[in-house]
Order: sequence, then structure tokens, then C-alpha cells
Amino acid sequence: MKFFIDNWFLFFAAAVSGGLLLWPLIGKGGGGAGKVSTHDAVQLINREKAVLIDVSEPAEYAAAHVAGSKSVPLGQLEASTALPKNKALPLVVVCATGARAGRAVVTLKKLGFDNARALAGGLEAWRAANLPVEKSA
Repeated sequence: MKFFIDNWFLFFAAAVSGGLLLWPLIGKGGGGAGKVSTHDAVQLINREKAVLIDVSEPAEYAAAHVAGSKSVPLGQLEASTALPKNKALPLVVVCATGARAGRAVVTLKKLGFDNARALAGGLEAWRAANLPVEKSA
């Protein structure tokens, strides 16, 4: 017991460094909405047939959206029939900046879409990566 008392600072330093090493894992998987980079989103689309869901408002979607994405405004998400029937499919959720997409992922997970992820940075990041964007007529 004397050893622990005399060397308390070593145990404290070990606990803090262990916590700092685990922080990235806790931040990604701990309750928050999962995020995916543009690179990872493209891989999900190409390799796992991920479906792109744009939760922007209709006017925002008409102005610009990720090519091939489905428009499902955030407020209509729970009642939408545009979502895929197969809940195991990966979903990449997009909005203008990524803020609404994070909230949409939480809702989608409640609806049973456990493989839903928000696009980090949203449409802005998609454009910055020079990926295709469409406009509605």
C-alpha cells in the first residue's frame, strides 16, 4: 500500500494517458452520430451500394445537391417513403454543412437504419473534394 501512496502521480499519469489514447474511440462510437469523410462516402457508394439521403430543405436541394442523392427533408424523415426498404444498406446523409445530417442520423438509427452516417462537412466538403453536384430544374 505504501508503494501506491508514494507513487500516486505515476498511477495518475498512466490513467490520464490511457484516457487520452481511448478518447478517439469513445468520440466516434459513443452515442453521437457517426461521420464519414467524402473519400469514405465514395467508397461506401461504390463498394457497398450506399444510398445518399439529402436532408436539406426543398429549395436548398433544388439549388444544389450531391449527384444521385434522394431528397428527404429533415422534418419529413420519419414519415418518408423515399427511404430504402432494406435497413441494412449503408446510408450517407448529407445537408449543406453537416449539422442537420448529424441529427438525421440519430433519427434514422431510431427507425432501424443502424448503418447511417453523416457526411462530415456536408455539401461544402463534397464540393471541395471536386465531386459531382447537380441542380434541380
